[in-house]
Amino acid sequence: MTQYWAAASTNRVFQTDSPRETREIEVTVPRGGTCSCQVFVRVTDTLSATWVDAEAKTRSDLAVRVRRIGYVPVPHHNTATPPEELDHYGMIPGFVPDPIFPDTRQLAAPGLSYGYWITVDAPATTRPGAKKIEVRLLAGDPAKPVGTVTVTVHVSKVVLEARRDFPVTHWFYTDALCDWHGVEPFEEAFWPICEAYMRNYAAHGSDTIYVPALTPSLDGEKRPTQLLRITPTASGKYRFDWSLVKRYIELAKACGITRFEWPHLFTQWGVERAILVYRKKGKDDVPLWPRTTKATSKAYREFLGQYLPALKKFLDAEGILDVSLHHVSDEPHHDHLENYRKARAMLAKIAPWMKVIDALSNIEFARAGLTDTPIPSISTALEFKNEAIPSWAYFCCNPRGRFTNRLLDTPLPKIRAIGWLLYKHRFLGFLHWGYNYWYKSQTREMIDPYTVSDGLKWPGWAHGDTFVVYPGPDGPIDSIRWEVFAESLQEYALLQTLGVDPDDPRLSEMADFENFPRDPDWIPSAVKRLLE
Repeated sequence: MTQYWAAASTNRVFQTDSPRETREIEVTVPRGGTCSCQVFVRVTDTLSATWVDAEAKTRSDLAVRVRRIGYVPVPHHNTATPPEELDHYGMIPGFVPDPIFPDTRQLAAPGLSYGYWITVDAPATTRPGAKKIEVRLLAGDPAKPVGTVTVTVHVSKVVLEARRDFPVTHWFYTDALCDWHGVEPFEEAFWPICEAYMRNYAAHGSDTIYVPALTPSLDGEKRPTQLLRITPTASGKYRFDWSLVKRYIELAKACGITRFEWPHLFTQWGVERAILVYRKKGKDDVPLWPRTTKATSKAYREFLGQYLPALKKFLDAEGILDVSLHHVSDEPHHDHLENYRKARAMLAKIAPWMKVIDALSNIEFARAGLTDTPIPSISTALEFKNEAIPSWAYFCCNPRGRFTNRLLDTPLPKIRAIGWLLYKHRFLGFLHWGYNYWYKSQTREMIDPYTVSDGLKWPGWAHGDTFVVYPGPDGPIDSIRWEVFAESLQEYALLQTLGVDPDDPRLSEMADFENFPRDPDWIPSAVKRLLE
């Protein structure tokens, strides 16, 4: 006997979950938008492994992709979260559905469910109305049909507009691309790999990308990945070669990225030291000063006095000054206030044109006017809103509990709510630190993302926080969390397209980042009502 059924994209289905009787499913999408659902198959009439497969057919002008869902081990639930706020509490330790592989054929163990992620793109030219997609499940070798699930896609008259004035960034680790794919930074073999990830990045709604003109001062010791070629001269001056920076910017633009985030200029979690900047000596990357060099030292001040004017000249020449974001230091805390103040004052004197945006959750930094746009954690973001301080928002390993997040045991409706919450509370942008951090925490030692999801630092680092894509042979493998997050950003754009006021009663249940609907049907139903 073979069982098969459909599920919404807001349901995370484990392999041991009970099969359902749902053979039909409906989804709603604006023209120019994307929607998704899931289909599952389980073979129970044999004790042998069985090949299973799925294929989709439609007579409509919809574009349909079928991809198989993979399963990754998670050894513990994340901490500081009550059972009712965890997905499948009690089934972890276990294998959690997350990677979405581009192929469809898989070898199924008897009595377990195997899933497929169905992605439907509705071109802006699609005629409105109900469109049928038949997803056929197959089993055996040779494969034989065992059943069909019908997906009805209701295409709205509404044409989705591009999201406006709401930057989204995930820190993009070029060092991880190099280390995983076995290429040297910025050699020719690097660029097609980078392009594949950049296209994926933009396709999921991230429009702002970190540019490693200088090696990012993030998450411990980093492999030197510096696009900017710097040559010291005998007179104490520096020559800057911007050609690789320009190539990176041009590639990002070609992939659909429109804003650019420039490296933090001081060390993370304290603003204590200058970042390491490198010059080439043969094949080696040699730092221009010792790693103990203080943030406001003479050597670093003299470097910034040359680098920052050269950076502005480059930004002006490329026409991207107004779409560039600049950082002082990541996540300074209360006891770093004076260090941050001194660093910010030095930058203001050297580069008065520079607007600063930083992840910092202590409101004192914003009250003192030390950052032009703060990025608080969602745990404190509403304090900034309540004091009328315009800000972005972010989350990382924390907060947990009732808060939304994007972890491997965060229920998918909580992930899908992110875009709605950011829209409802009028935040100006969103940042997350982990697009593809595939390292042991704060080291240069790679982990296997298919078996390690916490940077080997649980419970401080949560399972599912360090990356949203897995590395494939030549580019990224999507995750369920990444797809659902992209849907939440599309719904942000839909709310903009329809001109929904953030104070509209239809959004009243999105009270704050802890209090919002958990029902898997709430957002799909809300989208349907908006598009009717």
